[in-house]
Amino acid sequence: MLISGFLNIFSEPVTFALILFGVIFGVIFGAIPGLTTVAAVSMVLPVTYVLTQNAGLSMLTAIYIGGTSGGLISAILLNIPGTPSSIATCFDGRPMALKGEAGKAIGIGIMSSLLGTLFSVLAMIVISRPLAAFTIKFGPWEYFGVTLFALTLIASLCGKSMSKGLLSALFGMMFATVGLAPIDSAKRFTFNSLDLSSGFALLPVLVGLYAISEVLETAVEEHKDSKMSGYHIKGLGFTWADVHDQIGNFIRSALVGLGIGILPGIGGSTSNLVAYSVAKNSSKHPEKFGTGIVDGVIATETANNASIGGAMIPLLTLGIPGDGVTAILLGGFMIHGLTPGPLLFQTNGDTIYTIYAAMILASVLMAVVMFVGLRGFVKILNVPSYILLPLIVVLCCIGSYALNYRVFDIWSLLLFGLIGYVMKKVGVPLPPFILGFILAKDFETNLRRGLQYANGKPLEILTHPIALVFICLTVFSVIRSVIKGMTTSNKAECAEVTA
Repeated sequence: MLISGFLNIFSEPVTFALILFGVIFGVIFGAIPGLTTVAAVSMVLPVTYVLTQNAGLSMLTAIYIGGTSGGLISAILLNIPGTPSSIATCFDGRPMALKGEAGKAIGIGIMSSLLGTLFSVLAMIVISRPLAAFTIKFGPWEYFGVTLFALTLIASLCGKSMSKGLLSALFGMMFATVGLAPIDSAKRFTFNSLDLSSGFALLPVLVGLYAISEVLETAVEEHKDSKMSGYHIKGLGFTWADVHDQIGNFIRSALVGLGIGILPGIGGSTSNLVAYSVAKNSSKHPEKFGTGIVDGVIATETANNASIGGAMIPLLTLGIPGDGVTAILLGGFMIHGLTPGPLLFQTNGDTIYTIYAAMILASVLMAVVMFVGLRGFVKILNVPSYILLPLIVVLCCIGSYALNYRVFDIWSLLLFGLIGYVMKKVGVPLPPFILGFILAKDFETNLRRGLQYANGKPLEILTHPIALVFICLTVFSVIRSVIKGMTTSNKAECAEVTA
């Protein structure tokens, strides 16, 4: 049936051309700060009215893959994540670019994106139904356990100061509470403002903290310039010697991305941060993370692309969108008279396998397109900051406004840009803030739902085996972080005494 899916694509040149267009369109939207994959898919969705099932759905999935992968370009070259799923790519990608290894970082990121997507598509084909049947057992307590465990990974993102990292995470969770509360819609910290009632959207927060703060830092420090030299590219930008020992990192990150992608509502914006934290905690040299090593780039780019197939699994098998893009794809299916769910494989199996084939083809085309443009991408490093940075600000404002068509989102963008700049100046890390902001809503929502179902008895969570597993992992993670912190402190003290 998969071979039949490929034949359906290649027998219709228009479908192949639309997949190529979707990949290029998605890469462009993913690479431009402030423009997201959700916006790209939303813009093209109405066009699919006049297309066939195979052509329309194939193009939408190609945009999804291209957009998720394109975010690494601006993350590495400008320290500005093009999409929320590329946040952690900045941590090691940007330092590699500053060391003259921009070509290597982008090349490894592209290859990791390709392999992560292919891994998740193969998982969709082979184990989608059993996985979907397992995740349907997840209720509020199970999701609470997952988010609680994810929050403990903040410790690995705190940098040198654990106290500042935890403070950053608490600030992120605090800003996430602004607006209407989940479950009962009580107003919190709105100050009678209609705009604040909707809370702060993730995109303005993310782009403000990274993009606008970077612009402010460059503007204030006149000696700082985004122009860099010394980069070189040979072949694909990297060699086998650079990645030969990363197989374990790839497999681990792909499984993290796939698993988080399957869980509805979490998605790639969380999977890349979690995969980066897991890679750092599992590494023999965690102190090198954040200084510009390939481990971090491989972990985050593998995970965020693996979450693509993961998010598609509940959509196709249960009719439940895994993230924002798959929610729009659900509308695309309905436009063409398809109802995702268990019966879809029986009634429209040929269409499903055509989508599988289109995703595999789109992954390969994405890698080809990005490798072809590799030498052009790195030339961004030669653009003077006084030309590049104003363009970035304009694009960020356009992207934030286009999200909900609210001027308030532009003001939010500028506000969090100022907050990000101040945090950098006082040495407070940004990653814990982002992770806390992303997870706070799911954490609170599922905790309150679980307590409602249990009639206010929190110990009810102990009767849920899956949730109990994640609680045990949480306890283990906390204990491990404390022991690791004490060991690091003792080593530092011994070094001081020796000195």
